Amino acid sequence: MRLFIGACLLGLASLSGITMAAEAQNTFQLKPVIELQDPPSDRFPGDPAEHKAVYMWNKADPAYQHSILNSIQAMIKRYGDNVDIAVVAIGPGLHALAKEPKREVEELTYARIESFAKDYKVRWVACGNTMNTIHWSHSDMRPFAEYAEVGAAALMELQEEGYKLLVW
Repeated sequence: MRLFIGACLLGLASLSGITMAAEAQNTFQLKPVIELQDPPSDRFPGDPAEHKAVYMWNKADPAYQHSILNSIQAMIKRYGDNVDIAVVAIGPGLHALAKEPKREVEELTYARIESFAKDYKVRWVACGNTMNTIHWSHSDMRPFAEYAEVGAAALMELQEEGYKLLVW
């Protein structure tokens, strides 16, 4: 009897091991949202982008900044050159656009911002009001930075131009 029970338990253990191994091989797949699948496009490379996004970048927090940079990267991966992206830097977020930030900006963040600007034409717009508050001028900013007198107005006007506001 003990031999029979031991064999049964051994069989259950090996069966459960097989089940767990099979489950580990199956990866969880998300179901695509039908409305979010891009229909075929007549867009020719070089035509204006069909998608436009603007991000508000208003914190110096590294985790916050990484989240936005990762989102920008995902948008570029998804849409390639069929998306125009702008980022409006306001308040503490402005330091990431400075040649010599007064708040700490992680080296990787600093490099990714430059890469997005140069390699993917992501626009980085600095808030002029914030620049004035901390006594910065054009010469204090990175060469790819654009300027708006009022960062909040830039966010609004870009939305009026068809950009979708993405905020954290």
